[in-house]
Amino acid sequence: MYTILQAMATDFHGSSQNGGNVDLGMYPNGGPLPLGDVRVLEMGQLLAGPFAGQLLGDYGCEVIKIEAPGAGDPLRQWGRHQPGDHSLWWPVVGRNKRSVAIDLRSQRGQGLVRKLVRKVDVIVENFRPGTLERWGLSFEELKAEKPDIILVRVTGYGQTGPYARRPGYGSIGEAMGGLRYLTGDPSTPPTRVGVSIGDALAGMFAAIGALVALHERTRTGRGQVVDVALYEAVLALMESLIPEYALRGTIRERSGAVLPNVAPSNVYPTADGVPLIIAANQDTVFPRLAEAMGAPELAADERFSTHAARGRHQATLDDMIAAWTSALAAEELERLLEQHEVPCGRIFRAPEMLADPHFAAREAIVRLPHPELGAFPMQSVVPKFSEHRLRPRDLGPDLGEHTYDVLSALTDLAPNEFEELVSSGVLAGPLPTPEGAAS
Repeated sequence: MYTILQAMATDFHGSSQNGGNVDLGMYPNGGPLPLGDVRVLEMGQLLAGPFAGQLLGDYGCEVIKIEAPGAGDPLRQWGRHQPGDHSLWWPVVGRNKRSVAIDLRSQRGQGLVRKLVRKVDVIVENFRPGTLERWGLSFEELKAEKPDIILVRVTGYGQTGPYARRPGYGSIGEAMGGLRYLTGDPSTPPTRVGVSIGDALAGMFAAIGALVALHERTRTGRGQVVDVALYEAVLALMESLIPEYALRGTIRERSGAVLPNVAPSNVYPTADGVPLIIAANQDTVFPRLAEAMGAPELAADERFSTHAARGRHQATLDDMIAAWTSALAAEELERLLEQHEVPCGRIFRAPEMLADPHFAAREAIVRLPHPELGAFPMQSVVPKFSEHRLRPRDLGPDLGEHTYDVLSALTDLAPNEFEELVSSGVLAGPLPTPEGAAS
């Protein structure tokens, strides 16, 4: 199995942010990883911070995850369906990481973290503002250990402002950032997206922020704080929602399956009950849909000849298209639309994803071996790179699986001290064997 010791075995000779030679992370087969010379310390739990760590690990960063002894990240227990005691969520968000179990509330644990900080490039944390400061791990104290450290902080409301000290979760960020109000059917109260989209967006911006700060450090030699607020991560996706109100007095409302004035772009019925999405709203595409419908004259109809006109007559146009699609089976309709180069697609669930040839051809879903569950399927790395065939390297580790490996490699922790810290509850993890490797 690919371990942190293997990742540290190959020297990459070049400018190092950690002093000396940079350890370039490698695939098990020896291929280099694009960010293999970047070491990340992930502190925090649940989704936003850990998702940022997942992304950075996907791109090759060596991610050391700090977890509380005993419990670990709550995501180890989360998920709708658990075969036995196995979370099906943790292996995904914990992939490509090394688990180090340290009690961050203890002074000795905090001291070990400060030693680790000297050997890392980026810290990702998603505690409430003030938590690191109470633990003696403020940015100024971290800079005393590593002057060019980059600290990525993910919170509900950011590090400043009147709401900064409030607890914040993804659902609150989705509501405050504007997404919840726009989600759902206009006839019902606001609903939610079926995944933790607010946390995921914050994690994505955290990963982007970390990469921006790393790039800037190559020019300036300085680290910095990257401050990610959940609600701002959601707000960033709200298109023209703000100027629509500020300049035109219009409040964007829920619109169900369509975007107002963008037509045709909707879910349409078929004869065999398999709904199909058709998106032909662009002026160059709609005439091709009209041809497919056997009604080319629609493209010249003043009600539908331009994007703006189709938007004004959206409901009428949707009714006409639905009447046509209802007479065709989904497969026949899909084939006809593809022949006319009209964008269309089915609504996929997990079964369709696992059976789809395009997913397979692009390795969008990969399988990694799980010691008890066998082949474990999960989404692969996004995006794809021409110079690298990136894919998850290993599943989320056991709690504290790498505590001794990491601390003995990156600090001066001795085996007898490790055993004493484990017995006192400061650390958790397998005890070292006489040869010095984790048992």
